[in-house]
Amino acid sequence: MTHREILEALPGKSAVILGDICLDRWCTYDPAESEPSRETGLPRIAVVETLVTPGAGGTVANNAKALGFGRVAVLGAVGMDGFGYELKQALAKAGIEGALVESPEIPTFTYTKLINGASGQEDLPRVDFIRTVDMPRGVETAILEHLDRLAPEFDAIFVSDQAETAAGGVVTKRIRDRLAELALERPNLVIWVDSRNRPHLFKNVIVKMNRDESAAFRGNIYSFRNEANLPLLCVTHGPDGALLLSAAGEEFISATPIANPVDICGAGDSFSAGAVAALVAGATPAEAAALGNRVASITVMKKGTGTASPAEVLSGIATLA
Repeated sequence: MTHREILEALPGKSAVILGDICLDRWCTYDPAESEPSRETGLPRIAVVETLVTPGAGGTVANNAKALGFGRVAVLGAVGMDGFGYELKQALAKAGIEGALVESPEIPTFTYTKLINGASGQEDLPRVDFIRTVDMPRGVETAILEHLDRLAPEFDAIFVSDQAETAAGGVVTKRIRDRLAELALERPNLVIWVDSRNRPHLFKNVIVKMNRDESAAFRGNIYSFRNEANLPLLCVTHGPDGALLLSAAGEEFISATPIANPVDICGAGDSFSAGAVAALVAGATPAEAAALGNRVASITVMKKGTGTASPAEVLSGIATLA
């Protein structure tokens, strides 16, 4: 399938993003206003402007929506706090449905990024609001119930397992086990997993990892794919492209290198959105990786976690028009 054919099919397709849906807070500070605090003597970080966007799994949702999926939803957990309110507002503004379990027992997963207003650079340590204990059982059960309710309504499930603490995030063992069952129960459902620390714990689903993450397998990614019964294992290699491993063998899909990328943050998420868009439209894995490469090549030329529109995807590729 061509990129155009894939994109034209998307308005009739739907995707739900399951996992760590966080709030990205882009806080611009004025270094000229960093006078010492009267109480502590420490210099203040004087934030003068804040932009909030859905992050982690929310970045995937933004990309899927921008590409043209007819329906996009997120399934995760938020705290009953101000950050949770901001996240729900940001999702609604983007036209993304929220199936978010609210609980006073957890904080809303939040990244606060401090941008120097004079230079435009993120030059101070990020402030993250994270959870370091296991997901409350009641929240986990509610997410599983939502998953069973929503799965029949969608063409694809993106799994965003982004939490880097030992306790993990929304995607617990019970949820991984249920996803493995769903993959067998509904073979036409595209289940695409992106897990920073735990890709080896998933079975029966499509797993995407980057080159650095694959290094942890010490060359045994082939054995992992077979033992985990993965229909497809996709290893992205940054600007070079992506390696695909399946029962049919292996194939490397090259990408066109970008000479001076503006910001590679979120490139993996945009690749995933493009690849899954292709798969739900009926494209082959190779065609899916090609579209993923194309979408990522557009978003890395934008500051922050940018998205790619259908017009941008199709620009400059007359051979695929």
